[in-house]
Amino acid sequence: MTQQDKAAAFRALHVPGTPLVLFNAWDAGSAKAVAKSEAAAIATGSWSIAAANGLPDGEKVDRSLHLKTIESIAGAVDLPVTGDLESGFSQQPEGVGETVRLAIEAGAIGCNLEDSFPADGSLRPAEDAVERYRAARAAADAALPGFFINARTDVFFQKPAEEHSMEMVEEALERGRAYAEAGADGLFVPFVTDLNLIRALAKRSPLPLNVMRMSPEPSISELAATGVARISHGPYPYILAMDALERAARENRA
Repeated sequence: MTQQDKAAAFRALHVPGTPLVLFNAWDAGSAKAVAKSEAAAIATGSWSIAAANGLPDGEKVDRSLHLKTIESIAGAVDLPVTGDLESGFSQQPEGVGETVRLAIEAGAIGCNLEDSFPADGSLRPAEDAVERYRAARAAADAALPGFFINARTDVFFQKPAEEHSMEMVEEALERGRAYAEAGADGLFVPFVTDLNLIRALAKRSPLPLNVMRMSPEPSISELAATGVARISHGPYPYILAMDALERAARENRA
């Protein structure tokens, strides 16, 4: 498939109630392993890419290295690849657009872009985030029409799970509407785990809803029943792999 074909195929995979399930990769080897599972697409995870390089998340990996990682993954599998671009690796909207352009050159057909500051995860003012998504959309349309921009809002990152509420659902939806108008194609709301809140988000989201799964519960089927269109796993696959490696190393000590 051409990159354009992959972009179109990836977009079509977002079906509410029959979600695209992405088991995030961090290098070419992990992407090949995920592809062997008959995955429909490959997603990168910024946390995992950073960890694989001995660094914390939050744009601590140099943009060029991050993009080279995406390029190596796109070159290793014959599947659509969507790249986690964190907050766009720039303080300015035009810089975010440039990062999107470079990601497309690296072979990506979609991306995640966060509406928070990489330094501490606090939310950007919504109007500032909107300008960043507009710049991303303009760059994508010029380089690869159909490129899928997944607008990640970190509303639920601001409080622990026991304090999540319908008020936060409303804030996430308000941001989602603004991001949709700016050209986003999907709304990614990580860190929310309550099925009732997820169901409320999915029912009213102006865009296909993506949530993140970080443990066996809730199950894929339970999440699908809420109406989500995409399920990501973020750093979970990397954590599982490293836990297995550590256990194997301990079992095989002399």
